[in-house]
Amino acid sequence: MRTKQVWSLITIVALLMFAALMGCSPQTAPTTETTAETVPTEAAPANNTDPANNTETNTEGAVKIGLSFSDFATERWKNEEVLMRQLLEEKGYEVLSQEANHDVKLQIDQIDNMVSQGVKGLIIIAEDGDALSTAVANAKQAGVAVLAYDRLIKSPDIAAYLSFNNVEVGRQQALGVMQAIDIENWDVEANGPVRLVKLGGSPTDNNAILFRQGQDEIVQPYVDEGKIEVVADQWVDNWDAANALKLMENILVAAGNDIDAVVASNDGTALGALQAMKAQGLAGIVPISGQDATADGVNSIVKGELTVSILKDIRDLSPLAVDMMDKLIRGEAIEGLDTYTMAELTNDPSLDGNVSAYFLPVQQVNKDNAYDLVVASGFQSFDDVYRDIPEDQRPSRP
Repeated sequence: MRTKQVWSLITIVALLMFAALMGCSPQTAPTTETTAETVPTEAAPANNTDPANNTETNTEGAVKIGLSFSDFATERWKNEEVLMRQLLEEKGYEVLSQEANHDVKLQIDQIDNMVSQGVKGLIIIAEDGDALSTAVANAKQAGVAVLAYDRLIKSPDIAAYLSFNNVEVGRQQALGVMQAIDIENWDVEANGPVRLVKLGGSPTDNNAILFRQGQDEIVQPYVDEGKIEVVADQWVDNWDAANALKLMENILVAAGNDIDAVVASNDGTALGALQAMKAQGLAGIVPISGQDATADGVNSIVKGELTVSILKDIRDLSPLAVDMMDKLIRGEAIEGLDTYTMAELTNDPSLDGNVSAYFLPVQQVNKDNAYDLVVASGFQSFDDVYRDIPEDQRPSRP
């Protein structure tokens, strides 16, 4: 009896202890629910490939665009580099810019280097439109869009070619000189044929070929007619004024200073030739053409030395180049592009392939319209154009 009571007591105690233990233990969570609170993950910044969304203060990851210039000795190129850089940076691009100092191999190396640095687009002012073809092909293979700026690169691998109407440039140069000598009323019997000097640009620049094409469209019919005799036909390496000076000195010696007109292909070469002509008392007497409406060139026009220049308004060209490159990077259509054969653009029927091109118009600048076209429009400053001009011979400031 006592044994049974003991076991009953033990059993009761055990049950009480088990109940106590069950009350203290944690409850097991259902397997269909999570026991941890979900913490929102902060979204990582997107890999933004849209350059328009990049800012000047945060260029990390910005799309890179390369600018490759043949030289900065030509007055206009540095001005256009500054403008294009500014416009590209305003769109959020990172800009790499290099200048080759007329060294073709250096320019090729610079282009290859910019491609290796990951540029997605290249705007190239070519020193040699033939020699850069391989570099352009390599760039295209790397997925880089190449825009040939104002000078054609003779390769169908360029994405587009942007320039002015370069044949028309040549026509207007020749027309300005022909008008100055009054070719229609030139008396061949009394004076003999017009003794004409041709000064072409750099033979490695396709534009120089196109300028000559336009010049010859005007001049050659008079040669065929016997009204013009071409007494010298030279090309000026690198568009260098010093080279033009030497060439003209030699031409004047060979011709005994007996020349009546000069068709030169830009302001730099024309001003170089004018130095030689001044030494012989011919400046302001023998008409001579230029191009680009540079400050020095237009200053020479208002002084009565250079006869005519050609206004190619880079204020239109550079923004258009930036807009075209932006569209090429984005894969958007470019309005105004036309397709030309390489033969058409080079005047060389042996070349194959097609190129998409956009050409802007040009305007002839002479003493009568220089103020309105160049100064009043703000293309060149009043002080630069009218420097060394007596105050009483200057027009009013715009």
